Amino acid sequence: MESQGENKDVVWLRGEVKTPPFSASARIEAGMLLRMLQNGEILGMPVSRPMPTISPHCHELRIDDSEADKQWRIIYRIDPDAIVIADVFQKNTQKTPKRVIENCQRRLRLYDKSSGET
Repeated sequence: MESQGENKDVVWLRGEVKTPPFSASARIEAGMLLRMLQNGEILGMPVSRPMPTISPHCHELRIDDSEADKQWRIIYRIDPDAIVIADVFQKNTQKTPKRVIENCQRRLRLYDKSSGET
């Protein structure tokens, strides 16, 4: 994990991390990982995986919620000034569902359009 010494805002386009449905320990882990991203750390496998099919700089945080026997995913993009959360969902299959990918692409396009980015 590499640190770039920044402090970015988190912008939530959809989803939230709360108890329930997350267990308390999974919520704390998600919060810790998001704080690391805010501080400019670059996370790698196994906690974060690139998701270039959604857009450049998009990643998937992997949260193992062993207390609730669930796997959570947080789709995020690293922008110069923010960590943009496109979705939070429970992982039920090996592959990220096509509808999740398409919804994230649409949300990020709308966000870019509303914020004046291209």
